[in-house]
Amino acid sequence: MSEIALAADFAIIVVTATTIGVIARQFGQPTIIAYILTGLILGPVMFDIVTEEGLVELMAELGLGFLLFLLGMKMRFDDIREILRPIVNIAVWQTILQTALALGVAWALGFDPTEIVIIALATVFGATPIIVKILTDKDEITSLPGKIDVGVLIVQDIYLVVVLALLGADELGSASEITTTLGVIAVMMTFIGVFSIASSRYLLPRLFRRIADNKDVFLIVAIAWAFLFIAISEYFDLSLEVGAFLAGISIAQLPYSKELEDRITPITDFFILVFFASIGLQLAADDLTAYWLEAIVASAILMVGNFWIMFYLIDREGFSVETSFLGSINMVQVSEFSLVVGALAVTQDFIETDVLGYLSLMALLTMSLSTYIISYNHTIYDSVQPWFERFESEDKDDVELESHSDHVIAIGYDEITERVLPRLEDEYGDVVIIDRQTDHIEALEAEGQYDSIYGDFRHGEIRKEANLKDAAFVLSSTVQPEVNKALLEEAPDDATVFVEAERIDDARELYDRGAAYVIMSTYLTAERLSEYIEQYVTDREAFERSIADDIIRIERGDGAQSAPSDPSRQQGGDDDD
Repeated sequence: MSEIALAADFAIIVVTATTIGVIARQFGQPTIIAYILTGLILGPVMFDIVTEEGLVELMAELGLGFLLFLLGMKMRFDDIREILRPIVNIAVWQTILQTALALGVAWALGFDPTEIVIIALATVFGATPIIVKILTDKDEITSLPGKIDVGVLIVQDIYLVVVLALLGADELGSASEITTTLGVIAVMMTFIGVFSIASSRYLLPRLFRRIADNKDVFLIVAIAWAFLFIAISEYFDLSLEVGAFLAGISIAQLPYSKELEDRITPITDFFILVFFASIGLQLAADDLTAYWLEAIVASAILMVGNFWIMFYLIDREGFSVETSFLGSINMVQVSEFSLVVGALAVTQDFIETDVLGYLSLMALLTMSLSTYIISYNHTIYDSVQPWFERFESEDKDDVELESHSDHVIAIGYDEITERVLPRLEDEYGDVVIIDRQTDHIEALEAEGQYDSIYGDFRHGEIRKEANLKDAAFVLSSTVQPEVNKALLEEAPDDATVFVEAERIDDARELYDRGAAYVIMSTYLTAERLSEYIEQYVTDREAFERSIADDIIRIERGDGAQSAPSDPSRQQGGDDDD
């Protein structure tokens, strides 16, 4: 294997994927589609440029592992706690009914029995990365339809891991072997799952509490944790995807998961690029067009069928028609995981590459179309609402979800914010604190007075978690200009924003950008010092009275719990991210 050829292949893949990705984004398409097209363009379908397949396959396998790890990290059970029972009902029946629909469609199109089973298993999943990304961009991920979809996707992802483990098994020649294999998988996954949950409760909080302030070690330990679970899975003859997924779940339950998710995403994106490009590289032109008509017919039937199955199941749980419609229309696509299942089935010789081409074409068609459907879901609902009013009923009502609104956000927790937060709480009620210091977060959690989020404010996931767009008052105690500029850029127009600055020029610019008040600690300190020196020189008794008052205030402050001061004043984020 030539090192030069290897480097050239990866350079070609990355550059081509980046170029196509930019074009895809201009048309509102997900980058996953761009990665698959990259493989088609560079592989046998078009130019057949990439020749070094060995390392590409290895990197693709790692890509699948990282994809499942990231998927597990998004599975925060607290996000769906309020609607857990209906979500389980919806997800279980959705899996059964959509699998039955996919079986019927594949049978009607003339595939053989093994292919029918693989196609049915592959086409039942929703496109988790696409759905979560678009709903997050639209600020709908925490809405009721968004939470229903996320909950169903979580159950689907668990099912996906079982399917991958089953297809990766060595012995599946008879019904008894399949049953035995499923039993072994269930036992092994239960064992690893229990270890995962126990770790998230007893081991990981202590470990990450010690290292979270060191961003480099923080990331390395998280990746090492994923590889530890992969090694455990390999030891029990399970696929690496099982271990990666369960490792992600254990980390997802920690308060540091949002910050870590933001940091690990760029690494994951690279491996995901290679994985989906490798699927395109496996296909020849004949594979992609062998069942092109069947793919179009199946795509149409499954998109319509998936919508009505989801609508019926959500509506049956007593949710409003609008919630049922939006939650259903977001989930109509055949996802990229159909390619994951299909690629593994090809490796195990269950199907030929022409069936993988069929699955690829369905995924490309439905994901491309569903991107626009999700983006304009409310517009579509408004246009069809009169027809769907027939499903309305007085018995149907949506669950009230807990969310931050018209609240206070404090960026950084120090003496300044600690002293003013009680007054802000009296005025606004709900206070959320964002901080990058683990000892501050621990103190806040122990006190239990305010909600707290660990992370760097500059990361989008952190801002969405705090629901910045609906905040009424924001107080930033960081002097980093870029953090405060980002805050003023994204904060709602009617919010009151107090920020802090060290330099006059920064303060002037922050005022120009809309800050209600800029705290100038150095300026105020210099002004107070000048007054004290003047008193010392002209009126020694007045100076001593002022100092005595200050000492009393300090002593009172010592009597209350206070957060340690951060000398670098970087509570809002890392200074070299």
